[in-house]
Amino acid sequence: MCRPEKERPKKRLGQHFLIDPNTARIVARGVTDNDVVLEVGPGRGALTTVLAERAKLVHAVELDPDVLPALHVALKPHRNVLVSEGDALAFDYASLNPRPNKFIANLPYNVASPLVLKLLEEADFLSELRFMVQIEVARRMAATRSTKDYGAYAILVQLLAEVRVEHRVSSNVFDPPPNVWSAVVAMKRREFPEDYDRTKELVLASFKSRRKRLINNLPEALREEALDALRALGYGPGARAEELRPEDFVAVSRLLSGVV
Repeated sequence: MCRPEKERPKKRLGQHFLIDPNTARIVARGVTDNDVVLEVGPGRGALTTVLAERAKLVHAVELDPDVLPALHVALKPHRNVLVSEGDALAFDYASLNPRPNKFIANLPYNVASPLVLKLLEEADFLSELRFMVQIEVARRMAATRSTKDYGAYAILVQLLAEVRVEHRVSSNVFDPPPNVWSAVVAMKRREFPEDYDRTKELVLASFKSRRKRLINNLPEALREEALDALRALGYGPGARAEELRPEDFVAVSRLLSGVV
Protein backbone atom coordinates (compact mmCIF):
# COMPACT_ATOMS: atom_id res chain seq x y z
CA MET A 1 0.00 0.00 0.00
CA CYS A 2 1.31 3.43 -0.94
CA ARG A 3 1.05 5.73 2.05
CA PRO A 4 0.67 9.53 1.89
CA GLU A 5 3.99 11.34 2.18
CA LYS A 6 3.23 12.72 5.64
CA GLU A 7 2.55 9.20 7.02
CA ARG A 8 5.90 7.84 5.90
CA PRO A 9 8.69 7.33 8.45
CA LYS A 10 10.63 10.49 9.23
CA LYS A 11 14.39 10.22 9.43
CA ARG A 12 14.66 13.33 11.61
CA LEU A 13 12.49 11.60 14.25
CA GLY A 14 14.45 8.36 14.10
CA GLN A 15 11.35 6.48 12.98
CA HIS A 16 11.64 2.82 11.99
CA PHE A 17 8.14 1.37 12.28
CA LEU A 18 7.81 -2.23 13.41
CA ILE A 19 5.98 -4.37 10.86
CA ASP A 20 6.53 -7.92 12.14
CA PRO A 21 3.92 -9.29 14.59
CA ASN A 22 6.26 -12.02 15.89
CA THR A 23 8.81 -9.42 16.97
CA ALA A 24 6.02 -7.39 18.57
CA ARG A 25 5.07 -10.42 20.65
CA ILE A 26 8.69 -10.89 21.74
CA VAL A 27 8.88 -7.28 22.90
CA ALA A 28 5.55 -7.59 24.73
CA ARG A 29 6.56 -10.79 26.51
CA GLY A 30 5.64 -10.80 30.19
CA VAL A 31 2.78 -8.29 29.94
CA THR A 32 -0.40 -9.48 31.71
CA ASP A 33 -3.89 -8.18 32.31
CA ASN A 34 -2.72 -6.80 35.66
CA ASP A 35 -0.32 -4.37 33.96
CA VAL A 36 -0.74 -0.74 33.00
CA VAL A 37 1.80 -0.19 30.24
CA LEU A 38 3.56 2.92 28.98
CA GLU A 39 4.60 2.88 25.32
CA VAL A 40 6.58 5.65 23.64
CA GLY A 41 6.58 6.00 19.86
CA PRO A 42 3.68 3.69 18.95
CA GLY A 43 3.86 4.75 15.30
CA ARG A 44 1.29 2.80 13.29
CA GLY A 45 0.42 0.57 16.24
CA ALA A 46 2.04 -2.79 15.47
CA LEU A 47 3.28 -3.18 19.04
CA THR A 48 0.44 -1.18 20.59
CA THR A 49 -2.21 -3.62 19.39
CA VAL A 50 -0.33 -6.58 20.90
CA LEU A 51 0.01 -4.70 24.18
CA ALA A 52 -3.70 -3.84 24.12
CA GLU A 53 -4.56 -7.53 23.77
CA ARG A 54 -2.52 -8.40 26.87
CA ALA A 55 -2.51 -5.41 29.24
CA LYS A 56 -5.17 -3.90 31.43
CA LEU A 57 -4.45 -0.46 29.93
CA VAL A 58 -1.90 1.10 27.58
CA HIS A 59 -0.70 4.71 27.63
CA ALA A 60 0.78 5.47 24.19
CA VAL A 61 2.79 8.69 23.80
CA GLU A 62 3.40 9.84 20.22
CA LEU A 63 5.22 12.96 18.99
CA ASP A 64 4.33 12.78 15.29
CA PRO A 65 0.72 13.89 14.57
CA ASP A 66 0.97 12.54 11.03
CA VAL A 67 0.90 8.91 12.18
CA LEU A 68 -2.08 9.34 14.49
CA PRO A 69 -4.74 8.55 11.83
CA ALA A 70 -3.08 5.19 11.07
CA LEU A 71 -2.62 4.53 14.79
CA HIS A 72 -6.28 5.20 15.57
CA VAL A 73 -7.38 2.90 12.75
CA ALA A 74 -5.19 0.09 14.14
CA LEU A 75 -6.63 0.65 17.61
CA LYS A 76 -10.31 0.66 16.62
CA PRO A 77 -10.96 -2.82 18.08
CA HIS A 78 -9.32 -1.83 21.38
CA ARG A 79 -10.80 0.46 24.00
CA ASN A 80 -8.01 0.14 26.55
CA VAL A 81 -5.46 2.44 24.88
CA LEU A 82 -5.09 6.11 25.78
CA VAL A 83 -3.09 8.05 23.18
CA SER A 84 -1.26 11.23 24.22
CA GLU A 85 0.58 13.61 21.92
CA GLY A 86 3.89 14.88 23.24
CA ASP A 87 7.66 14.92 23.22
CA ALA A 88 8.90 11.83 25.06
CA LEU A 89 11.82 13.73 26.59
CA ALA A 90 9.58 16.48 28.00
CA PHE A 91 6.45 14.51 28.81
CA ASP A 92 5.13 14.47 32.39
CA TYR A 93 4.83 10.72 32.95
CA ALA A 94 3.78 11.17 36.57
CA SER A 95 0.56 12.79 35.29
CA LEU A 96 -0.63 9.55 33.66
CA ASN A 97 -3.69 8.09 35.35
CA PRO A 98 -3.67 5.28 36.22
CA ARG A 99 0.08 5.23 36.53
CA PRO A 100 1.88 2.62 34.44
CA ASN A 101 3.99 -0.07 36.08
CA LYS A 102 5.77 -1.28 32.94
CA PHE A 103 7.45 0.43 29.99
CA ILE A 104 7.33 -1.45 26.66
CA ALA A 105 8.40 0.18 23.40
CA ASN A 106 10.11 0.12 20.04
CA LEU A 107 12.10 3.26 20.74
CA PRO A 108 12.80 5.93 18.13
CA TYR A 109 16.57 5.88 17.62
CA ASN A 110 17.11 9.56 18.33
CA VAL A 111 15.66 9.52 21.88
CA ALA A 112 16.43 6.01 23.13
CA SER A 113 19.48 6.64 25.32
CA PRO A 114 18.36 9.83 27.09
CA LEU A 115 14.77 8.61 27.46
CA VAL A 116 15.69 5.34 29.17
CA LEU A 117 17.89 7.15 31.69
CA LYS A 118 15.18 9.77 32.26
CA LEU A 119 12.60 7.07 33.00
CA LEU A 120 14.97 5.26 35.36
CA GLU A 121 15.80 8.48 37.20
CA GLU A 122 12.34 10.05 37.33
CA ALA A 123 9.61 7.43 36.82
CA ASP A 124 10.13 5.22 39.85
CA PHE A 125 6.65 3.72 39.40
CA LEU A 126 7.97 1.77 36.40
CA SER A 127 9.22 -1.51 37.88
CA GLU A 128 10.21 -3.04 34.54
CA LEU A 129 11.35 -1.67 31.19
CA ARG A 130 11.47 -3.77 28.01
CA PHE A 131 12.22 -2.17 24.66
CA MET A 132 13.98 -2.33 21.31
CA VAL A 133 16.97 -0.14 20.48
CA GLN A 134 19.91 -0.21 18.09
CA ILE A 135 22.19 -3.06 19.09
CA GLU A 136 25.06 -0.63 19.70
CA VAL A 137 22.92 1.23 22.23
CA ALA A 138 21.93 -2.05 23.88
CA ARG A 139 25.60 -2.96 24.25
CA ARG A 140 26.39 0.37 25.88
CA MET A 141 23.57 -0.17 28.37
CA ALA A 142 24.71 -3.66 29.36
CA ALA A 143 28.47 -3.18 29.03
CA THR A 144 30.84 -4.60 31.63
CA ARG A 145 33.87 -2.82 33.03
CA SER A 146 37.13 -2.58 31.07
CA THR A 147 35.34 -2.94 27.72
CA LYS A 148 35.12 -0.29 25.01
CA ASP A 149 31.34 0.11 25.45
CA TYR A 150 31.60 0.65 29.20
CA GLY A 151 31.22 4.29 30.14
CA ALA A 152 29.33 6.77 32.28
CA TYR A 153 26.01 5.86 30.64
CA ALA A 154 26.35 2.13 31.40
CA ILE A 155 27.24 2.83 35.01
CA LEU A 156 24.29 5.15 35.62
CA VAL A 157 21.82 2.76 34.00
CA GLN A 158 23.18 -0.23 35.90
CA LEU A 159 23.05 1.62 39.21
CA LEU A 160 19.31 1.98 38.67
CA ALA A 161 18.40 -1.32 37.00
CA GLU A 162 19.42 -4.88 36.24
CA VAL A 163 20.10 -4.93 32.50
CA ARG A 164 19.85 -7.84 30.06
CA VAL A 165 20.13 -7.92 26.27
CA GLU A 166 17.66 -10.68 25.43
CA HIS A 167 17.11 -10.88 21.68
CA ARG A 168 18.82 -9.70 18.49
CA VAL A 169 16.43 -8.23 15.92
CA SER A 170 17.02 -8.12 12.16
CA SER A 171 16.59 -4.86 10.28
CA ASN A 172 14.05 -6.62 8.03
CA VAL A 173 11.24 -6.28 10.60
CA PHE A 174 11.16 -2.48 10.28
CA ASP A 175 9.89 0.06 7.76
CA PRO A 176 12.24 1.46 6.62
CA PRO A 177 14.90 -1.16 7.43
CA PRO A 178 17.68 0.53 9.43
CA ASN A 179 21.32 -0.01 8.51
CA VAL A 180 21.99 -1.82 11.79
CA TRP A 181 20.51 -4.66 13.80
CA SER A 182 18.47 -3.93 16.89
CA ALA A 183 18.06 -5.71 20.21
CA VAL A 184 15.44 -6.26 22.88
CA VAL A 185 16.65 -4.97 26.25
CA ALA A 186 15.00 -5.96 29.53
CA MET A 187 15.49 -3.93 32.71
CA LYS A 188 14.30 -4.57 36.23
CA ARG A 189 14.49 -1.59 38.55
CA ARG A 190 16.86 -1.67 41.50
CA GLU A 191 16.31 0.17 44.75
CA PHE A 192 17.18 3.81 44.11
CA PRO A 193 20.67 4.56 45.54
CA GLU A 194 20.57 7.11 48.37
CA ASP A 195 23.60 8.95 47.03
CA TYR A 196 22.64 8.74 43.35
CA ASP A 197 22.89 12.46 42.49
CA ARG A 198 26.31 12.74 44.11
CA THR A 199 27.45 9.49 42.51
CA LYS A 200 26.24 10.69 39.10
CA GLU A 201 28.41 13.81 39.41
CA LEU A 202 31.41 11.63 40.24
CA VAL A 203 30.74 9.24 37.34
CA LEU A 204 30.41 12.05 34.78
CA ALA A 205 33.54 13.77 36.06
CA SER A 206 35.53 10.52 36.10
CA PHE A 207 34.88 9.89 32.40
CA LYS A 208 35.80 13.37 31.16
CA SER A 209 38.88 11.79 29.63
CA ARG A 210 39.06 8.00 29.40
CA ARG A 211 42.82 8.11 28.88
CA LYS A 212 43.48 9.88 32.17
CA ARG A 213 43.71 8.29 35.56
CA LEU A 214 40.42 8.65 37.38
CA ILE A 215 41.84 10.99 40.03
CA ASN A 216 43.20 13.35 37.35
CA ASN A 217 39.65 13.93 36.12
CA LEU A 218 38.61 15.18 39.58
CA PRO A 219 39.10 18.60 41.20
CA GLU A 220 42.56 18.80 42.75
CA ALA A 221 41.13 19.31 46.24
CA LEU A 222 39.49 15.88 46.12
CA ARG A 223 42.32 13.84 44.65
CA GLU A 224 43.96 12.73 47.90
CA GLU A 225 40.61 11.58 49.31
CA ALA A 226 39.85 9.83 46.04
CA LEU A 227 43.20 8.01 46.17
CA ASP A 228 42.45 6.80 49.70
CA ALA A 229 38.98 5.66 48.61
CA LEU A 230 40.38 3.77 45.62
CA ARG A 231 42.99 2.06 47.80
CA ALA A 232 40.27 1.03 50.26
CA LEU A 233 38.48 -0.69 47.35
CA GLY A 234 41.63 -2.43 46.15
CA TYR A 235 42.53 -0.12 43.26
CA GLY A 236 45.91 1.47 42.66
CA PRO A 237 46.60 5.17 42.04
CA GLY A 238 46.69 4.59 38.29
CA ALA A 239 43.13 3.25 38.07
CA ARG A 240 40.98 4.56 35.24
CA ALA A 241 37.23 5.08 35.48
CA GLU A 242 36.48 2.18 33.14
CA GLU A 243 38.03 -0.26 35.65
CA LEU A 244 35.51 0.45 38.42
CA ARG A 245 32.21 -1.34 38.92
CA PRO A 246 29.04 0.77 39.29
CA GLU A 247 28.88 0.07 43.02
CA ASP A 248 32.50 1.21 43.41
CA PHE A 249 31.49 4.71 42.32
CA VAL A 250 28.85 4.77 45.05
CA ALA A 251 31.47 3.78 47.61
CA VAL A 252 33.96 6.39 46.42
CA SER A 253 31.36 9.17 46.37
CA ARG A 254 30.44 8.45 49.99
CA LEU A 255 34.08 8.86 51.02
CA LEU A 256 34.57 12.25 49.39
CA SER A 257 33.92 15.27 51.59
CA GLY A 258 33.67 17.86 48.82
CA VAL A 259 31.55 18.47 45.73
CA VAL A 260 32.84 16.90 42.51
